[in-house]
Amino acid sequence: MPDIQLLDGKKIPFTKSISGFDLIKKISKSLEKSALIMEVNGSLKDLSYEIKNNSKVKIITSKDKEGLEVLRHDAAHIMAMAVQELFPGTQVTIGPVIENGFYYDFARKEPFTSEDLKKIENKMGEIIDRDVKTKREVWERKKAITHFKKLGEKYKAEIIESIPENEELSIYHHGETWHDLCRGPHLASSGKIGKAFKLTKVSGAYWRGDSNNEMLQRIYGTCWNTKKELEDYLNRLEEAEKRDHRKLGKEMDLFHFREESPGSVFWHEKGWNLFQRLIDFMRTKQRLAGYKEINTPELLDKSLWEKSGHWEKFGEHMFTSETPDEKIFAVKPMNCPGCVQIFNQGLKSYRDLPLKLSEFGKVHRYEPSGALHGLLRVRAFTQDDAHIFCSEEQITEECLTVTNLIIEIYKSLGFNNIILKYSDRPEKRVGDDNVWDKSEAALLSAIKKSKLKYTINKGEGAFYGPKIEFVLRDAIGRDWQCGTLQVDLNLPGRLGASFVDKDGTKKVPVMLHRALFGSLERFIGILIEHYAGKLPFWMSPTQAIVLPISDENNKYAKKVFEDLFKEGIKCEVDLKNQKINYKIREYSLAKVPYLLICGKKEEQDNTITIRKLGSETQETIKINQLIKNMTSLNKLPLN
Repeated sequence: MPDIQLLDGKKIPFTKSISGFDLIKKISKSLEKSALIMEVNGSLKDLSYEIKNNSKVKIITSKDKEGLEVLRHDAAHIMAMAVQELFPGTQVTIGPVIENGFYYDFARKEPFTSEDLKKIENKMGEIIDRDVKTKREVWERKKAITHFKKLGEKYKAEIIESIPENEELSIYHHGETWHDLCRGPHLASSGKIGKAFKLTKVSGAYWRGDSNNEMLQRIYGTCWNTKKELEDYLNRLEEAEKRDHRKLGKEMDLFHFREESPGSVFWHEKGWNLFQRLIDFMRTKQRLAGYKEINTPELLDKSLWEKSGHWEKFGEHMFTSETPDEKIFAVKPMNCPGCVQIFNQGLKSYRDLPLKLSEFGKVHRYEPSGALHGLLRVRAFTQDDAHIFCSEEQITEECLTVTNLIIEIYKSLGFNNIILKYSDRPEKRVGDDNVWDKSEAALLSAIKKSKLKYTINKGEGAFYGPKIEFVLRDAIGRDWQCGTLQVDLNLPGRLGASFVDKDGTKKVPVMLHRALFGSLERFIGILIEHYAGKLPFWMSPTQAIVLPISDENNKYAKKVFEDLFKEGIKCEVDLKNQKINYKIREYSLAKVPYLLICGKKEEQDNTITIRKLGSETQETIKINQLIKNMTSLNKLPLN
């Protein structure tokens, strides 16, 4: 006789077990239409699930995050069902929910075309209109393997063979004939999905992400609660394509990539100017905040990574090299062990704490070739790292100080919508639980004192400590996880760090790991897309181009260029024998903020005609006023 406790605290007693469907009828008739699945004692279940014991139950609708995810999960199944109805003999493999949508990988000899996607979409609509019912069954392992092999679904059989023997195998049926291996949960029928879905693209994908395996075809799709939400998302996709940093980076002559060094950036002069300008900004902000900048080697002996715990946790992602004397070195994937070595030089006292050591450290991590994506996912990147050594009593205050600094920097760069994500201890971790208790409590206290919005990611902390992730929302509504702050009461002790406390005893310091941008390369990609290439003046790699109307004005154009250059303005002069309108189009495409046009009249009056990026109007001002205006715009945004 279960007692069901609802989200509002209300308890409903029952004389026998009850399904989700029957429970909803008892709660509210209006809920029958909107209910999708339910959460029972923290686990998501189909509405057909029978509740037999006392339970806390939450009914999930499309307004909940889990509701939207189950809509997408069912859409993925119905897509696979449509594919196999249209193209018999196609094998289905894996089809998860992803951010903003879903995908399914298929094994098929013929490539899917854009016309095929339209056919599949239409077939999905037909299946949704048929409102086919969903049924869950639990199968015995041998039966499942034999069944899928008989159907010619070798990939599905391989998945089943890899599932632990003690794990339950559930098969979901959609309609009378189509079924798939799946943990669920799922909707009661296909009609619940609605018509706010679209298939977006086809790409290649290796079976299980391994380049040694067969190449499959991956169909991506998106699904939303309403057609309005779908339209808004598709508009964002269209806008994101226009803002793609790879396309803009080429137009602005910032960087490129080559197969000879996959995942590594070849910075051009203008791109490197942008990179260095951001470092100037960060360096100044950190000096004002009391940081001391250091630099540590990129190659470190394997033994240090073993002591730190990184070798066991990240060894497969490290680039290594063995020297003729048979020593193994790793190219550093992170900066923290090297930073601890600098702290360990010389005796440290409690009076030295907090000690803030910053580093623009180049790190290298192996990422699969298929995961690389312009500046946003690379193998070699620069971390704007810092490690703060402090006492346990200083943790909360220092975490709050770091949080305020990160928020201040993001806002000065044009990001005003910032969310914090707090992650506590993961299943695989180092250190005692009482140490984790202390670090989690201190970090959470700092978050609450900041009075910022935050969410909790259970079990997503670093292997050595809890963390905060700082998530930015850009100009078109996309979220980017950038900065991090991690409390570490484990690594300093593993690497022999200590300080002399007030009572004369040696203590192990706490180490706060902190990154503001995370990766400078990635953050530059985000900035380019956020501003659609129209970067703030102080940050722009080329701030102005002087354009003489004719060869007669070249001398005056050179003088204007020299006057601006002397004042620290990143300026160029274009003396090529081309029409002025052609040059204006060229440099507008390259996103140069100021085009400075000079002809006979400007030379006579010691003026310049300004055409600002994005404006169709022009203004003419004196050169000394231009210099004054640009010098003011070129200041770092430190306040």
